[in-house]
Amino acid sequence: MKRLFTVVAVATASVSFGQQDPQFSQNMFNRLYPNPASAGTNEAICGTLIYRDQWDKFGGGPKTAVFGVESPVEVLHGGLGLSVLTDKPLNQKNLNIKLAYSYHLDLGSGKLGIGLDAGLLQRGYGNDFNAIDPDDPLVKSGTGSKFDLGAGLYYKSDKFYVGASATHLTGGKIEYTDDAKVEVVPHFYFMGGVDFDLTPSLKLKPSLFIKSDAKETQADINANLHIKDKVWIGASYRLQDAIVLMAGINIIENLKLGYSYDITTSKLKGYHSGTHEIMLGYCYVIKPKVIPVLRNVRFL
Repeated sequence: MKRLFTVVAVATASVSFGQQDPQFSQNMFNRLYPNPASAGTNEAICGTLIYRDQWDKFGGGPKTAVFGVESPVEVLHGGLGLSVLTDKPLNQKNLNIKLAYSYHLDLGSGKLGIGLDAGLLQRGYGNDFNAIDPDDPLVKSGTGSKFDLGAGLYYKSDKFYVGASATHLTGGKIEYTDDAKVEVVPHFYFMGGVDFDLTPSLKLKPSLFIKSDAKETQADINANLHIKDKVWIGASYRLQDAIVLMAGINIIENLKLGYSYDITTSKLKGYHSGTHEIMLGYCYVIKPKVIPVLRNVRFL
């Protein structure tokens, strides 16, 4: 049994670390972290928190959280955003903090964002398991960090959005002990979504999210049905990995809560109880200032 667990754990690590950026199922609510160009395009001050418990009841399953806050900034002709991501797969402890700026251009019926983000990428390795060879540099504990850079393009209108971006453009290696290091590779993203008004009270919102490190590519195909702008239900298919069920509710105006559950379709499906993900988002809509016009009745 222990040997089987070890084999599965190694296979899991290989799958998880093939791409270094963690995955999320509710990607339609998490656009800032992978694409800085989306910062401020909602014309509101928005904050989003997502927590993901991957492979529940499987020892060492990744626990990931991402928080993002963004706002348009008129004097900068664009928007600013801050993203903080923590990820704990197996004995790793990873942190990514980055500040984003997006320059906005009015284009057609929508807005084009040209974005750049910069920050800190940190990789840490603990000693949460007993290694067969305690002197193996790959299992020694330690923490290392480096400068991180990303860029993207993002276009949004009332009915659709589309974006392309890249993270970890600086690449390079992070040394977490004197004799061990990890290679950081760029990741490339594509996102897009459309809103269809089926009836006055029903909206269908299909979306696509693609992530690649130039060696492996992962794609999420999603569709959510929004009912009276109050609740939504939907599903995604992640190629060769999972079927995702999701639902959400607008608790009050501009405050939403979402939940998703991944049903694994890969060979790992018999070793855990699925994946849970919770999303909480709030937007404060910035209302334009109305300057009253006073008229003198003598000069009407």
